[in-house]
Amino acid sequence: MSEPPLWPSDVADDATPIEFSIQFEDDGARHLRILAETLPAHPGPAVNLQAAEDLIDSLAGRYDLSLDRLHSVRDLFSSAEPQGKFSWWFSFIFDADGAPKFKVYFNPQVRGADEAPHLVREAFERLGMPGAYDTVSKYALQRGEVDHLTFFALDLDRSPQSRVKLYISQYAAQPTDAEFAASAVRDIDPGQVREFCSVLAGDTPIFLGRPLVSSYSFVEGDLDEPSNYSLYLPIRDYVRDDVVARDRVLAHLRQRDIPPAFLDELISAVTDRPLEANAGLLAHVSLRLSPNRTGTTVYVSSEAYGGTPPAQRVPRSSPNHSTPYSANRTAIL
Repeated sequence: MSEPPLWPSDVADDATPIEFSIQFEDDGARHLRILAETLPAHPGPAVNLQAAEDLIDSLAGRYDLSLDRLHSVRDLFSSAEPQGKFSWWFSFIFDADGAPKFKVYFNPQVRGADEAPHLVREAFERLGMPGAYDTVSKYALQRGEVDHLTFFALDLDRSPQSRVKLYISQYAAQPTDAEFAASAVRDIDPGQVREFCSVLAGDTPIFLGRPLVSSYSFVEGDLDEPSNYSLYLPIRDYVRDDVVARDRVLAHLRQRDIPPAFLDELISAVTDRPLEANAGLLAHVSLRLSPNRTGTTVYVSSEAYGGTPPAQRVPRSSPNHSTPYSANRTAIL
């Protein structure tokens, strides 16, 4: 770690290719998640993609992964000359017992930004969800160049609740934009999104730094309507330091009846630095809404290469000057 990073991974602000998060369910359950980019000894766009594909083959040999859906869209999200900041990322999800679960994130812009809508629409069609892209477009892709397709993701387990997810970065968004995006899901309260933004971002009227990210989950039987909506808020761009971020996250956890001590356990597990020294340890927070359950995830940077440079936390007003969601995302995470 005394050497500079080999590759400017977009998983974290300081190029660390790993990010931790804790998923809190409103029923008290918790899950540890690790987002990671696979990097070979001599990284580069094409060899990074090959390393990710090799990892899938390795994991499939050790765990009972469900790869049918991945194989059906693999060619769409592969390229001899990958574009963008990444090709494939992975999430490893751990609970108190049992083997980890796995999730793969594809870059819709791997063949260029102009190709992203075509790739995503085709992927949904191949997966038997022909109306899904139109639904997402109606609720989260109506503001032109400030709405970006960021991740297309697949759970790799065999559960009927195994998800297909699409993430959209919404630059220069207002809380009402996220509230409208959430209304794509039936029988949830989109007003919770506005309250979430208020608690985590204070009186921020418009998010001119890193973007809000809306995501939709589709499971078996969801032909064109998502069964889940999540909002990811990059809290580090909207606080002075991690003291303020901690206070705001604690306020949100108390509203969800989640014991606040969990947050300090999480922070102490990854750092002993003073929270007032910087912002960026608490990278972002997400709110998950579905008709029968809700939840919160808190994302924490390891700051292995030194954390978020203060200059990167200056709000930016244009998507041309913002970094799409990762742990910059998020997740996007």
